Amino acid sequence: MTNIATKNKMALRPMGKSGIDASAIGLGTWAMGGWMWGGGDDQASVDAIKASLDAGVSLIDTAPAYGFGHAEELVGKAIKGRRDEVVLATKCGLVWHEKKGNHFFDAEGHAVHRYLGKNAIIHEAEQSLKRLGTDYIDLYITHWQDSTTPIAETMEALLTLKQQGKIRAIGISNASPADLEQYIAAGQLDAIQECYSMLDRGIEKTLLPLCKQHDVATLSYSSLALGLLAGKIGPERMFEGDDQRKDNPRFSVENRVKIQGFVKSIGGIANDHGISIAQTVIAWTLAQPGITYALCGARNVKQATENAHAGTIQLAGDEVSLIFQAITSHLTGFDDA
Repeated sequence: MTNIATKNKMALRPMGKSGIDASAIGLGTWAMGGWMWGGGDDQASVDAIKASLDAGVSLIDTAPAYGFGHAEELVGKAIKGRRDEVVLATKCGLVWHEKKGNHFFDAEGHAVHRYLGKNAIIHEAEQSLKRLGTDYIDLYITHWQDSTTPIAETMEALLTLKQQGKIRAIGISNASPADLEQYIAAGQLDAIQECYSMLDRGIEKTLLPLCKQHDVATLSYSSLALGLLAGKIGPERMFEGDDQRKDNPRFSVENRVKIQGFVKSIGGIANDHGISIAQTVIAWTLAQPGITYALCGARNVKQATENAHAGTIQLAGDEVSLIFQAITSHLTGFDDA
């Protein structure tokens, strides 16, 4: 078997046509907001962000909806004095300051709507800049799409922010191929952010071909499938409180047993090169055609450092093939493709 080649530095990749280069590994901060993850530890989160930067991660991804502004505030605190080291991504389109668009969910006393009207986007951007403690956002992403607002209006707002220097690049998330094509027709789109992992590969057939055609980068989220693929959640694990995994059918005991079989089958690749299962899974994700960045959540320094190191690893072709075989053997039925 060909060895995994490791580099001393984090791999950097271009973000579409934006002129921005960012680390192949991005730190996702959803869990740091606390909500839907059984609470959080603010100091541990700030330390994790700083540790990611220390390990060569430049791409930090957050959103107002992650704890209703809390995750953005933590990011702002952590990057103070280090803004020039960060490619900062945040989002718009989930609003609770007004009730336009489509109602999405209720939480913590807020009625949240999907809404991407021009005035709302401008308002959201100003609020995010304050929470993040910065005067510009590198990548501004529409978090969820809004069927009540024309995409041309949404892009008009984003392009206005770009002209003002408040954002540098434009992205979309949770979008259909038709959405993607309309955004591209309305102006320069630099990136998409979509769920992608060994268990979720549907975009390989839908969005990734369009992104390749139009030079649009892809940020994968849930690269470890909410931690399911990290190799650390056994059948005995209990999820409590508002942890979203508590009632997620993917986290059934039966499925976690399947995951254990998968982990065992790729353990040789990980062990031979002194890396964890999570690092192996992340490296596989980055090896997939069309995947530019892998967003990985972390709630402490150890997780952040481990994830960052995955950006220095390259899997050889035969190793990628062996992992594909393991996916086919053990994870059939998970993939929504």
